[in-house]
Amino acid sequence: MNIADEKYIALTTFRRDGTPVRSPVWIAALDSPGSAGFWTSSGSGKAKRLAHTPRVTLQASDARGRSAQDAPVVEAAAELVSSGPIFNEVQRKIVAKYGFMTKVTKLLGTIGGIVKRNRIPYGDRCVIITLPSDI
Repeated sequence: MNIADEKYIALTTFRRDGTPVRSPVWIAALDSPGSAGFWTSSGSGKAKRLAHTPRVTLQASDARGRSAQDAPVVEAAAELVSSGPIFNEVQRKIVAKYGFMTKVTKLLGTIGGIVKRNRIPYGDRCVIITLPSDI
């Protein structure tokens, strides 16, 4: 099974000092072979960490980011995209795969931002992951 076929993955990004940070994300396979993508906010920690290093690891997980038992860790490279055809493809593929849940998470994010008085944009960046050829 391809890592992009999983419902959730634990994405590990790295701080400037090399400290790993895991986050659960949705993922969808893209039309280009060996690539997958997901969306995030420009205000998220993931986006900030990816701005300085493209190195990521992926592992099948549950919705809370807990790794699936015996799930392999996949080393990959990631790139932030804010517009263009690939951005639109990721948006379309995520909505096709996760459907109504995308609307629910957007609503919850908006409500949370209002309550915390810290509104950040929802899904205004896409992350394109280049997977190793043997995956």
